[in-house]
Amino acid sequence: MADLTTLPNQLDPSNSTCRAIIETPKGSRNKFDYDPDSNLFILAGLLPEGMMFPFDFGFIPSTHGEDGDPLDIMVLMDAPAHVGCLIDVRIIGIIEADQTQDGKTERNSRILGAAIHSYEHENLMTVSDVSKTLLSQVEEFFVSYNKQRGKRFRITDTGGPKKALRYLKKGIRAYQDAKK
Repeated sequence: MADLTTLPNQLDPSNSTCRAIIETPKGSRNKFDYDPDSNLFILAGLLPEGMMFPFDFGFIPSTHGEDGDPLDIMVLMDAPAHVGCLIDVRIIGIIEADQTQDGKTERNSRILGAAIHSYEHENLMTVSDVSKTLLSQVEEFFVSYNKQRGKRFRITDTGGPKKALRYLKKGIRAYQDAKK
């Protein structure tokens, strides 16, 4: 079986679409990480009682972020997907953030996407289409989630699909450079 981090992401900048792999489903307290060596999803942690992932969370294959992992994406969808599910996503924006742990700060932004096959989120084209309340709750989730893991997550900006695509293309270039 192929390493899922190397699958084509099928980025289509003209439609702001790509593919994402879900690691942790919406509503889960369990945080799963994909392990390319075993090609399995490993339980990486547990959120405290009352805290759960607000939407599906995963990665965009064939990308690298500053932390060396594939770029993170939160996918808005009507119902939770399964761990390991490959989903076609419309990129609607980005939450730009710096993450600090043990005195080391890295850019660790979160791309936001809406599942192509979604009734509830079919009209989301940009992050500005998301209610301010919902966006604030997603941002607060990332801050709280990282605090639980001993990390500081500082949001520096929020942007639409153009900004997210620039970040994604940079992640694709970093992945291609790492393969050389």
